Amino acid sequence: MAEAARTAETATVPVPARSIGRQVRVPKTAELVATHLRRQIVRGELKPGDALPPESGLMEQFGISRPTLREAFRVLESESLITVRRGAHGGARVSAPDADVAARFAGLILEYRGATLGDIYRAAALIEPPCARQLATKHTAGDIQRLRDAVAAEKAVLDDPLSLVDAQDAFHALLVELTGNQTLILLCGMLRNIIDRANASYTAGAADAEAQKAQALKGHRAHVRMVGLIESGKADEAEKLWQRHIASADDVVNAAGPKTVLELLD
Repeated sequence: MAEAARTAETATVPVPARSIGRQVRVPKTAELVATHLRRQIVRGELKPGDALPPESGLMEQFGISRPTLREAFRVLESESLITVRRGAHGGARVSAPDADVAARFAGLILEYRGATLGDIYRAAALIEPPCARQLATKHTAGDIQRLRDAVAAEKAVLDDPLSLVDAQDAFHALLVELTGNQTLILLCGMLRNIIDRANASYTAGAADAEAQKAQALKGHRAHVRMVGLIESGKADEAEKLWQRHIASADDVVNAAGPKTVLELLD
């Protein structure tokens, strides 16, 4: 690893004859070091909260300079895989991979592409209703209790619009989480992160408080009914209810103003 690190920054490698005229870029030394440490974190060899060895030890291990090591640290910091404190008592510590980082980056790309809130809601409408169907087909008593707790949390904040938005978005996230499908959980988490911000923005800027409250109560009743359908095993009804529910939320938020293009940058 150390020898590769010393030669990686300027090297090129041979390519097949059909690719003559092209050069394959070899990663910079800092990228190789970041890749090595990233792999250890993802594989669980380095746990969240673990302190990385001192800089001097890592420099010796990889055969690199301090600037190169710190460049590798900056790469991992940008991915939220480590946190670095400077100074005599500082150092690098491992952080758990954060889905919010992926969500923020996805939101940035969507905003750049001119995506609308309608795009996001239609994507959610394709993913979430089948999750409701799956839960109605197969669930545990513990799943039902968690769903009941979630609607109880909503009921407790019915008079607090912003807290209610958070509680209702948490119910949506839980519905997907209970499927146990990690890919769906990540994808929906990215979508819900964007929808959460849109909902909070709509709620904070709503001029008609009574209309807003009526819509929130309608959403709460849909969530309560969803728990009953899942518990009763009514898969078709659960899926159709969730399709209507998401479509209704899409209509309300997008009707709040003429500009529905995503605006997620602070």
